[in-house]
Amino acid sequence: MLGRRTLLAGLSAAGLAATARAQGFPERPLRWIVGYPPGGASDVFARLIGAHIGTRLGQNLVIENRPGGGAVVASEAASRSAPDGYTLLHVDNGILVYNPALYSRLPYDPDRDLQGVGFIGRFPLFLVVRPDNPAKDFADFVAQSKVRAPNYGTPAVASPHHLAMEMVKRRTGLEATHVPYRGGPAAMQDLLAGNVESVVIDCASGIPFITTGKVKTLCAFSEARSARAPDVPTLRELGHANAIAYGWQGMSVPAATPAPIVAKLADALKAGVGAEDVQARYRDLGIESAPWSPAEFADFVRRENAEWRPLIRELGIRLDG
Repeated sequence: MLGRRTLLAGLSAAGLAATARAQGFPERPLRWIVGYPPGGASDVFARLIGAHIGTRLGQNLVIENRPGGGAVVASEAASRSAPDGYTLLHVDNGILVYNPALYSRLPYDPDRDLQGVGFIGRFPLFLVVRPDNPAKDFADFVAQSKVRAPNYGTPAVASPHHLAMEMVKRRTGLEATHVPYRGGPAAMQDLLAGNVESVVIDCASGIPFITTGKVKTLCAFSEARSARAPDVPTLRELGHANAIAYGWQGMSVPAATPAPIVAKLADALKAGVGAEDVQARYRDLGIESAPWSPAEFADFVRRENAEWRPLIRELGIRLDG
């Protein structure tokens, strides 16, 4: 009985200590690690939202770019940092979902070493061609691919764009050959120059081309039509109900970070994403957001894992062998 009381007292003291730390948190600047170079979508939105988070928390939030190895370098650094709430990790499909299926060995385990703070947003994907492409619509594009398979560009090997297109090929019968680029803008420039026949592009990079008619947009991979491209049908509408994919971003911290601190970070992230200038940027580019709690974000990631990891393994796409 005494042992149990001692244990309960210890747990209570630990809980009170965690609450006290959260009440005083943060007492110094925070860093938000981004696994991609400056100027990309992840970096841009981390800086935009991070400014609001810093204001909300009353401390500077420093963006630290650590590109390399499909964001593995950044993910390892964050997962091995102290679980005190001062190191944040900008996460996406690749970091939390794809990498365990793409690499035979990783220096971090996203399921064990990281916990979610919240959701930044999801980025609808589109399949685009040049305006002079003979395909009238997606069905025509698929039919023509049976005669001669076109190529398609994406921002990178194993990007959400690449994996989404491979999923679409499998579920619609489309035949096409992948051509990876170093970023979406490079792929779009090659499309306009006639060096690649089609491109899978996300809304952040593609909407300026789509809304001005510089490209012909065959379909969206999202659940519903984009408010920024309302005339573009979804694959679901076209009869391919299970051909749905997005790029998405979020925030995570080391797994042992105390819950009260995670909750405080989650509130600051929601405020940052919900800020008017951020939402205006989202509306302009067609980015979708949701004020998910850490638990809701974790549920979302589990559903993504169940969908994409088996598919990646079936497709045989690997980055280390």
